[in-house]
Amino acid sequence: MKKIALVLVAVFALTGVQAQIETPQPSPFTKIEQKVGLTDVTLEYSRPSMRGREVFGNLVPFSKLWRTGANKNTTITFSNNVTIGGKEVKAGSYAVFTKPGESSWEIIFYADTNNWGTPKAWDNAKVAATVKADVVKMPMKIETFTMTFDDLTASSAVLGILWEDVYVGAKFDVPTDKTVTAAITKTMNGPSAQDYYAAAVYYKEAGKDINQAKTWMEKAMSMMEKPAFYQLRQLSLIYAKAGDKKKAIETAKKSLAGSKEAGNADYIKMNEDSLKEWGAK
Repeated sequence: MKKIALVLVAVFALTGVQAQIETPQPSPFTKIEQKVGLTDVTLEYSRPSMRGREVFGNLVPFSKLWRTGANKNTTITFSNNVTIGGKEVKAGSYAVFTKPGESSWEIIFYADTNNWGTPKAWDNAKVAATVKADVVKMPMKIETFTMTFDDLTASSAVLGILWEDVYVGAKFDVPTDKTVTAAITKTMNGPSAQDYYAAAVYYKEAGKDINQAKTWMEKAMSMMEKPAFYQLRQLSLIYAKAGDKKKAIETAKKSLAGSKEAGNADYIKMNEDSLKEWGAK
């Protein structure tokens, strides 16, 4: 019994030592971050090598769903909505699966990224987009599986896949023009009501030019169809700080009415306290 215990201690001790040894992974992990126009794109995948093996049609069978790399899912993440194969793909992360063929591949963007390899049960509802890509034969062999971002423009890029003597690519379009056009329109139209409101509140809180704060806040109110009670509260405080007690009281009464309608006890009390402080009747 004593010998058994000593053997177990030795085994556990050896296991503990081995657990501290880190060795290279046969398919190392890679992460690529790429800005395409104004869209952030992140690619994460593991990279197996040929090691003397015939890859496509053998190690990776033709016409079979492939994980596209090694280990857990290869994933691509878009910060904005993009267009792939003529279909809008929402911002988020997608697994990249493929069906390699001799002359063309099917490249699939799949909404479920939590798989080790391919999904146990395929769900067509999770297919965000599919692209057919022609095989381009390379003039040399690519030893290690490689994915790239190619043909970068302000509005698109190609997700490239290279291994053995094969290259395939899936183009995706990003909404650069839509984003920039919207920003230009907003800028040329001038600040929004919220911009004026935020600037006015900041000036009040920071003890800066209160008359400028009043001008901005009045501009914000004029651009709003129906200012909220909490916005009217800020306007009343600015009026009071600017020395216009009459307008401060008028505005505080409107804020109080809105507070009561909304059932907001905090703003009811704050407005009542201010009205009392300002000598309202």
